[in-house]
Amino acid sequence: MNDLLLKMLDELAEETDDSTNQVRLLGLQAECRIADELGLSRRQVEIAAVSHHIIPTRYLRSLGTVGWDGQKKLLEATVVIIGAGGLGGWIIEGLARMGVGHLVVVDGDVFEENNLNRQVLCTEGSLGEAKTECALSRVAEINSAVEMEVHRTWANRENLPKLLDSATVVVDALDTLPARLLLQDVSQSLGIPLIHGAIGGYVGQVMTIFPEDSGLYALYGRGPVPERGIETQWGNPAATPMMVAAWQIQETVKVITGKETLLRNRLLFMDAQSGECQLLHLA
Repeated sequence: MNDLLLKMLDELAEETDDSTNQVRLLGLQAECRIADELGLSRRQVEIAAVSHHIIPTRYLRSLGTVGWDGQKKLLEATVVIIGAGGLGGWIIEGLARMGVGHLVVVDGDVFEENNLNRQVLCTEGSLGEAKTECALSRVAEINSAVEMEVHRTWANRENLPKLLDSATVVVDALDTLPARLLLQDVSQSLGIPLIHGAIGGYVGQVMTIFPEDSGLYALYGRGPVPERGIETQWGNPAATPMMVAAWQIQETVKVITGKETLLRNRLLFMDAQSGECQLLHLA
């Protein structure tokens, strides 16, 4: 961290008005000015600020949860999201707002009218557009310090190793069982934690899978699996992907920041219709 950068951070930081919890803040305009004048990326400026105990104002309300070290880890992390539809859109938005510094989004699809009921990136104006491009535009509107990389392609056995090779965490926002199992196989072969989520009707499930865990195989076995699950009968109403994506975002943040209590070897099963949640312990 060079002296000029530290000097500008100290000069442009502002004190909070809250005397019980005083921290120094870096406003958006000041952050942009430093980046422009020093030829740095916004992400570099934010990492330097947090390392110097100056919090970018946008992350102030997260600080009590993730802490200084946690926010720095988020800014330094790379998260790969496979799928930018019902789950993926909300996950992308949430991680961008938390300040994950590098997001990689993989999806080969375009938006269709039947996506309008639940996919946050889908609007009447974006019908026919690539989901990855809409993700790129949305993140630029929310947090332009986040470095985005998008791949308009379908994930497969050949391209996944390269797509995942820089990941701190991988997030499963897919919609078919064979693709999910493949994603787990590749993630585990690379030693990368995977955050699984799935939805159908009023129900959803979330699980965090580390390289040494059985993960989805504890649920589905190692034989043939159907292409899709109960969502073909129950549909996907608007709130269910929000519910599941919120848990996937939290698990992703916990993995990055080093929180110990994860949904490892446990499946969180949520039923919004009955108002019940269950934790299933997996062998």
